[in-house]
Amino acid sequence: MSNGDLTREWTIGLPDMIAYAGATWDWHRLHYDTDYLRERGLEKPVVDGQVFGAYLAIALREWFGPDAVIIGLSFRFKSLVFAGETIRCVGTVTREEPGRVELDLRVEAGGGRIAVAPASATLTLP
Repeated sequence: MSNGDLTREWTIGLPDMIAYAGATWDWHRLHYDTDYLRERGLEKPVVDGQVFGAYLAIALREWFGPDAVIIGLSFRFKSLVFAGETIRCVGTVTREEPGRVELDLRVEAGGGRIAVAPASATLTLP
């Protein structure tokens, strides 16, 4: 494994947001109700911040394979993302030893201009 950046992008559409809300039972109106949003000065539904953890986990599994085990993952929200926007998960290996890897991660939006969620992860490798 090299210490270069690993990247993965997704565009988060409203159907994706509704599927996530159904899976997590998070039906806050901020994520779908246009009248509620308009009353608060927002033009589009806001992506549920917890979904960034799911996208980071998917990226880690793609980068390190299905036998890698995520033993630690943390992230912090810094900015809103709206329905229809593209996010990018970026990871940099910061420590590697036999059977274990640590990474600095981040979720970006706006073509990398917006820092959405700084993160870190630790994985065990087969």
